[in-house]
Amino acid sequence: MINAMAKDDRLTTIAIAALACILQDILHEGLGHGVTAWLSGAHRLTMSTVALESDIDTRWISANGTLVNLLFAAIFWVLLRKPQRYRPATRYFLVLAMAGNLFTGTGYFLFSGVFNFGDWAAVIRGFEPHWMWQLGLVVLGVASYYASMRVVAAKLKPFQAPFQARGEIAGRARGLCWTPYFSDGILAGVAGLLNPAGLFYVIASALPSTLGANAGLMSLPWMIRTGDGQVGPIQRSVWWIAAGAVASLLFIFVLGRGISVSR
Repeated sequence: MINAMAKDDRLTTIAIAALACILQDILHEGLGHGVTAWLSGAHRLTMSTVALESDIDTRWISANGTLVNLLFAAIFWVLLRKPQRYRPATRYFLVLAMAGNLFTGTGYFLFSGVFNFGDWAAVIRGFEPHWMWQLGLVVLGVASYYASMRVVAAKLKPFQAPFQARGEIAGRARGLCWTPYFSDGILAGVAGLLNPAGLFYVIASALPSTLGANAGLMSLPWMIRTGDGQVGPIQRSVWWIAAGAVASLLFIFVLGRGISVSR
C-alpha cells in the first residue's frame, strides 16, 4: 500500500505529462499524417504541432494520424502487461502515453462525427448518405472513448490505495489525472500560437485535440476511487524534468513554428 504521507512530485509529473503529450502529437502529425503523405508522393510538407499541410490529400493521409495513435496505444498497453518491471515514474509515463494516444484516436471519431470537421470528416467526405456516416462516427466515438477510459482507469488503479486515508487518496487520483490535463492544454495552446497556419488551428485543432480529447482525465478519479496501492510515489527526478523542459522548448519554438520539407 502507498504511504499516505508520501506525495508525488509535481514538477516530475508535469514533465512526464509534457513528454507523453509531445510524443502523441508527433506520432499523430508526423508518423501518421506526414509519413503517409510522403510515401503517397507529396512533394511539399509542413508539419507543426496543430496540423500537417501537404500538396496532396487522400483518405489514407487523413485516417492514418488516428490509426497510428491507436496502434501505439496498443503497444503501450502491451508494455504495461508486466508493469512491475518499471519504476513509478516510468510506469506513469507509459500510462499517460497510452491514454493520450487512446483518447486522441477515439476522440477524433466523436469530434469529426459531431462537427463534420477534422480528419475523419475528410475520410467520409463523399460517402452517402452522409448523415448516416456521421452518426456512425458518433456512435463509434462514444463507445470506443468510454472503453478507452475503462482501460486507462484499470492501469491507474495500482497507483491508488484503498479508501483508508480518503482525502489523500482523492488528492493523488486528482493530481495524477488533472495535472496532465491542464499541463497538456497549456503546452498545446502555447505551441499552437506559433503555428504557420494561423490562429484558427489553435481553436479548431490544438485545443480540441488536447482539452477535448483528454476530457476523460477529468472523470477518471471517480472511476479509480479504490485500488491496491502497488505503486509508490513518483519522486523528484532531474532527468525527467530536464527531458520534459528540453522537449517542451523544442515543441514550442521549433515544431510550433512548423518544419517544412520538399523534394
